[in-house]
Amino acid sequence: MDTEMFEKGLAKRKATLGAEYVENNLAAADEFTMPFQEAMTTWAWGFGWGDEVIDVKTRSMMNLAMIGALGKMTEWELHCRGAITNGVTMEEIRAIIHVVAIYCGVPQSLECFRVARKVLTEEGML
Repeated sequence: MDTEMFEKGLAKRKATLGAEYVENNLAAADEFTMPFQEAMTTWAWGFGWGDEVIDVKTRSMMNLAMIGALGKMTEWELHCRGAITNGVTMEEIRAIIHVVAIYCGVPQSLECFRVARKVLTEEGML
């Protein structure tokens, strides 16, 4: 494992998803899942989020569109919270969901709206 890239990824991951969430996630990992946690922290967060070419707000918006397209709603909820942390507004989240509707279909956009409403309500934005 590239320790420097892991540490960079860990910082990016905590900044977006929250230190408590990340620390609990890592603490819950065992010998079966820890190699994956380390790899994803290093690769996705260190390599993928670790450069400064694309700002974190834009990365979060891209993630919402891609994860929404995949229909992975547990991850979409997590990244919706992270997107808010990274400065994505309610109006921008709505616009992203509109794009999901156009390219992935209305049923998938309705799933995104359901989860977004939950997150926005819990975050005091609705």
